[in-house]
Amino acid sequence: MAETEAALRTLAHNVRAARVRAGLSLDELGRRAKVSKGALVGLEKAQGNPNFATLVRLADTLGVPVSALVEGPAEARVRVVAADDVAPLWTGERGGEARLVLTTPGPAPVEVWRWRLEPGETYPSHPHQAGVVETVSVTAGRMVLVVDGAEHTVEAGQTATFAADTAHAYRGSGTGTCHLIMTVHLPPGPA
Repeated sequence: MAETEAALRTLAHNVRAARVRAGLSLDELGRRAKVSKGALVGLEKAQGNPNFATLVRLADTLGVPVSALVEGPAEARVRVVAADDVAPLWTGERGGEARLVLTTPGPAPVEVWRWRLEPGETYPSHPHQAGVVETVSVTAGRMVLVVDGAEHTVEAGQTATFAADTAHAYRGSGTGTCHLIMTVHLPPGPA
């Protein structure tokens, strides 16, 4: 319980700080990110339980990586993260999950995600901001990557990349669990 409260406080602080840096009111951020003002007020008070899609919309609108909203300050020059040490940001109806393992620093950050998709399980994603590129590398199993309605099978040992500023989805395929590493390459932010 204390860990969840600490995570909500970190999220509240980071969302408010990013909103203020962007010069956005709660009303304007809500309008642009398609999140109600009430939900934003609660979020900035460390109340509620925002879903993954809400976090992605807020991050895209604020021009920051998702990790900038959920992580505390960097503590060391070298950071080693075990996937199991990071809470899932998405959990599928069949047991799949997505964990944001880390984000690289710098003007054009890269998010590194570990995903597990069960057969038939789908995660639909809204379009990201212009310039975002995603790469998926399947390490076990098979998935179907759907970009702009076109389906692309990606199997173990294969990697696919695409401009993520369009509707896209990930679907577990085949008979076994699909494991993949996804990177989200964000465009350079303001200097």
